[in-house]
Amino acid sequence: MNQAANDTILNRREFVLATGAFTTLASFPVWGAEPQKKWRVGVIGHTGRGGYGHGLDTMWSELPETEVVGFADADPKGREKEKAKLPNVPDFADYRKLLEELKPEIVAIGPREIAEHHEMILAAAASGAKGIYIEKPFCRTLKEADEIIEACSRSGMKVAVAHRNRFHPVLPVVVEAVKGGEIGDLLEIRCRGKEDHRGGCLDLWVLGSHDFDLSLPISGKPIACSAAILQGTRPAEKQDIVNGGEGVGPILGNQIHARFEMENGLPLFFDSIQSKGIREANFGVQLIGNKGIIDLRVDVEPLAHLMPGNPFRPTAQPRQWIPISSAEVGQPEPIANLGRQVARHLVAGRDLLAAIRENRDPLSNEKTSRTVVEMTHAIFTSHVQNGARIALPLENREHGLSEWL
Repeated sequence: MNQAANDTILNRREFVLATGAFTTLASFPVWGAEPQKKWRVGVIGHTGRGGYGHGLDTMWSELPETEVVGFADADPKGREKEKAKLPNVPDFADYRKLLEELKPEIVAIGPREIAEHHEMILAAAASGAKGIYIEKPFCRTLKEADEIIEACSRSGMKVAVAHRNRFHPVLPVVVEAVKGGEIGDLLEIRCRGKEDHRGGCLDLWVLGSHDFDLSLPISGKPIACSAAILQGTRPAEKQDIVNGGEGVGPILGNQIHARFEMENGLPLFFDSIQSKGIREANFGVQLIGNKGIIDLRVDVEPLAHLMPGNPFRPTAQPRQWIPISSAEVGQPEPIANLGRQVARHLVAGRDLLAAIRENRDPLSNEKTSRTVVEMTHAIFTSHVQNGARIALPLENREHGLSEWL
């Protein structure tokens, strides 16, 4: 498939994702080429504090509609190293100076550590930026999320969060498959993290955010949560609290078992047990129905598979996992190099640009990401209250462990 045809399919799929329409690609007209405007991008990183995330500095060179006009890094050695990746691009020690002097239209906020996210987003909104693409997790608390949403509402700035699988063109096909009864009646949604050395609360923050974000288009918002956090085989206690990595703040325990009541009336489960994961096997979401399962493997291509048949009924016959493409269940993937385009954030970046032009929210945005942060803190809140059922939205906009801090 040539590049022009490939871009046409992607443009059509962006429309599907943006509008929530779940029809086939063939039903859409051919869309015109991207306008010739070059969007000016400013990149913010911080070497030693999460760097530039998963390629949020270099993704823009693969989007012909964007150009990086400057980058900022408070670490001098990191700044020198970054010059090799962004040659002939002005560099700054202070991201505020970059925003003030260059006035970029798009700001890429790269640090994987989230302690600075809130301040960086507010500074970008105040500078007049039209859009932000920011590494996940989004921010540390609901108070920070509330302030970000308020600032974006005032400025009109669009925020896209790098839950890159949420932008995958297969996801609306999955949603339509569930609606169309491919797995019968949906019974529950099950989420797991990578369950490596980060198993438990760091796994929840860093990788559970992907699971929750992928689930929301199917489940709707959470309305209640009950959860248990364990340290070994006992309930985690106040003295188990430590400062988590990647800037997430206080965490505790090495395993989590959480149950959410969702807007669609069904339960969503999140579980993570330290060092129990099998590489590329645990991390993802399973949509379990009475006539089959749809499995979503985060950051794996194909993203989705269907296994027909009642999952609770033993059978002597092998069960087939059928790949789901952006065309439909069991069809070859028509978009060339789709896995790379999702992994390199190109599909997400184009959705952000389209959201600015069309004055709509990006698919994964500050509002959906606030819900993800709320689900995270609801788990802490329930555990502190001995596993009590906690209604959402949460009244406490600070940390879910605040009673123990």
